[in-house]
Amino acid sequence: MRRRILLAILLAVAVTAAALGIPLGVTAWKLVDSITVEDLGARASQIAATLDTDLADGQLSQTDLDGVAVAIPPGGRLTVQLPGLPKMIEGADPGPDVVTARVQLARDGNLELATAAGPLRSRQTTVTLAVLLLVVLSVSIGTVVATVTARRLAKPLRHVAERASKLGGGDFRPDPSRYGVGELDMVAEALDTSATALAQLVQRERQLVGDVSHQLRSRLTALQLRLESLTIVEDSDVAEEARAAQEQADRLSEALEELLAAARAASEADVEPVELATALPEVASEWRQLLRAEGRNLRLRIGDGLVARATPGRLREVIGVLLDNALRHGAGTVTLAARRGEAEGTVVVEVSDTGSGIPDELVPHVFERGFSGAGSTGVGLALARALAEADGGRLELSSRRPAVFSLFLRVPSPGDLREVRWPSERVPR
Repeated sequence: MRRRILLAILLAVAVTAAALGIPLGVTAWKLVDSITVEDLGARASQIAATLDTDLADGQLSQTDLDGVAVAIPPGGRLTVQLPGLPKMIEGADPGPDVVTARVQLARDGNLELATAAGPLRSRQTTVTLAVLLLVVLSVSIGTVVATVTARRLAKPLRHVAERASKLGGGDFRPDPSRYGVGELDMVAEALDTSATALAQLVQRERQLVGDVSHQLRSRLTALQLRLESLTIVEDSDVAEEARAAQEQADRLSEALEELLAAARAASEADVEPVELATALPEVASEWRQLLRAEGRNLRLRIGDGLVARATPGRLREVIGVLLDNALRHGAGTVTLAARRGEAEGTVVVEVSDTGSGIPDELVPHVFERGFSGAGSTGVGLALARALAEADGGRLELSSRRPAVFSLFLRVPSPGDLREVRWPSERVPR
């Protein structure tokens, strides 16, 4: 895109320079010629006036020409032709390429003043080169302006593209960046609106799946218990029907488990091995500036060789929500840490601060959608937990005072680890 913008602006500058530069060069060339001819004509008219005065007093002689020699340009030649008299010449031969001016004299005579055309051609060349340099300078300035303009236009476009890519990857955080370009700002607003709608949709979907699975499991368990009690009655027919019904309930329970497993697998379709030593510093660098603006620090601690199985966009979103929560509701230094989990095959990412913690009455509700103790929307933590669960992880409040949120993620299998590129293997950009 930047290249297209740059080429379009350069083409406009080049066309403008050609449209103005060529006529200006031709005009300058003719203007120098016209000024030279007019100056030579003025000199010839001045000499003719003097010679006409001499002719009025008597016959014109070579001595009279010597008297007007001062008006002849350097290297020029004056030729006077009177009827019945030989030509009278004053000055040197200017050569074959000359500029001439002719004036009529009294008594049907004529005067010709000629000078070499070399100085004229030199001045024309100089003026033309000056015009050419002016055009080149204009194109150069236009190139600089085009480059700066292309960068200023392309940077917002790249940012919008990255924002859309993050949105597709599950990063639903609104981005406050605006660009001062009406159309791009409209796109940014639309992306933020879409991100909010998708975040709410994902959270509602996860909540619905959880509620439905919980309700179905509870009802199936109750039904199986009732059927089990009927299998031991004395009536053999009733007992046989109860056993058959119990088998159908067991099959329904297995089918429910398979459907839930398929739903989890579908939600984890984009899950990949993520190297935390690379992913977390990228998120931290974004939030460090925001915390510094509030006079606070962000500390980063990451264990060696930690790799988690997650969707990069969802992981950024969850960590971003936790850091935003620490920025809005916490105090002091914020710590983003990653370590191996106590359970085998897990890693834990923790976000904590040194504030006063979470009040006891709010602890049971921090992950409830629509609940907030500080006037915010109450969507962030609920969405973060839903996204963590969508990747097969778990988000918990592990400490009230100070507040510590822990994100539990699974370690990739050996087959997944082959897809990870470590820092030494990354291709430099």
